[in-house]
Amino acid sequence: MKTTLVPGVACLFLLAWTSAAGSAEPAAAQRPSQAGAVHSHAGGIWKAAVPVQTMDAEFDRYDVYGLAVGARIQADCSLNWVDPDDGRRYCFASGTSLVYFLDRPKTYLAQARGYWQRLQTSGR
Repeated sequence: MKTTLVPGVACLFLLAWTSAAGSAEPAAAQRPSQAGAVHSHAGGIWKAAVPVQTMDAEFDRYDVYGLAVGARIQADCSLNWVDPDDGRRYCFASGTSLVYFLDRPKTYLAQARGYWQRLQTSGR
């Protein structure tokens, strides 16, 4: 049996091997100081910017896709979508949620509205 390595895969393997061996990591004395560093990515690597002010959005800023599937997930509106038909803003807690929502926005909006109305009438 003949084994063939794809050049890109070989490079990735080599990088992973050297990193695991510790040669790619600088010594602690060579690393930049972390004192006073501000970590703007507290929400994860996909949160590029958290809005300074609270944004006005539908459903009290709950994740629309979450509501559509029956979950209440609070969002900070750093990921949002404005409906081109009516100009309303909808928030998302993650990029994954936004991507799934954009697959069928009208369907998920209708499901979210139904769940939201049930929440409002039940007082929760």
